[in-house]
Amino acid sequence: MRKKRLSAILSIIRECEIENQEMLLAELKTRGFEATQATISRDIKELRLIKTSEDGISRYVKEGAEKSPASALLFRQAVTSVDYALNIAVLKCEPGWAGAVCAAFDRMGFPNIVGTIAGEDTVFVLARTEKDAKEIYEKVSEML
Repeated sequence: MRKKRLSAILSIIRECEIENQEMLLAELKTRGFEATQATISRDIKELRLIKTSEDGISRYVKEGAEKSPASALLFRQAVTSVDYALNIAVLKCEPGWAGAVCAAFDRMGFPNIVGTIAGEDTVFVLARTEKDAKEIYEKVSEML
């Protein structure tokens, strides 16, 4: 049960903006997990979750998922353009670099991402909504 709860916590923080432990407990409960605040606190420590603040909203992310200077450098060197249509963001890369860019993007912990896929020179990012895809477009554009 513990491993399933830890996995659920990681899914929750990827899908939702969880600002505090109470919000996390409530979301876990909606997914069928019963836990105490003390248990959640231990889980947060074990998963190495940290709080970040972006646009005035604080939320939990996996430690190391925040945008790192190395990721920004990789994006500036490998990504040639970014665009979006509906709920899909597209990152065009130098040939052969899409896999590395996709892996770095996944580690950044963007919220509301359904999944990513990389080809030779293109990364597709499937976002939950068009608004989420636009936010990805804007944030990646700032990195270039």
